[in-house]
Amino acid sequence: MYAIVKVGGKQYRVEEGDSLLVDRMPDDEGAKVALEPLLYAGDGKAVFEGADLGKVKVGAVVRGHERGEKIHVLKFKPKRGYKRRTGHRSDLTRLEIDEIKLLTRKPAAETKSAAETKPAAKKPAAKKPAAKKPAAKKPAAKPAAKKPAAKKAGAKKPAATKPAAKSKPAATKKQEADDGS
Repeated sequence: MYAIVKVGGKQYRVEEGDSLLVDRMPDDEGAKVALEPLLYAGDGKAVFEGADLGKVKVGAVVRGHERGEKIHVLKFKPKRGYKRRTGHRSDLTRLEIDEIKLLTRKPAAETKSAAETKPAAKKPAAKKPAAKKPAAKKPAAKPAAKKPAAKKAGAKKPAATKPAAKSKPAATKKQEADDGS
């Protein structure tokens, strides 16, 4: 009996008792996590349809948070003196699969927990737009301050070009006066 589950955008084949490393999860060590099943195979049956997958329960326990191996990255372009050396270590969570079950009906406890998490997610979202509204007023004031500064800079440029143009014709008038006398 095994299941294919989706965790953090990746898919894993798991059996009871398996231990796997997934991308970092926000849950604490020892917390029980319900994983999203995509396929269940066991007892001669294979379940992969949406309505039947609601009856599949895949439970896991968070055993700890770890960091992956360091990956070294070197960028190099010959004859240009370009070298860049960087590295990366992924934050990971170790999960241990403790149960995979095919239930006779969809569990009621999961639907309640899903309903409880949705309003909790909506409340912080409601607070964020309220914080953004005052921020929208501030940028409106900043462009007004920038516009007069742009006009001043524009006025200085023609003044700088005019004296240069006046001095050249004045020099030519003097030369004409000298040539004429």
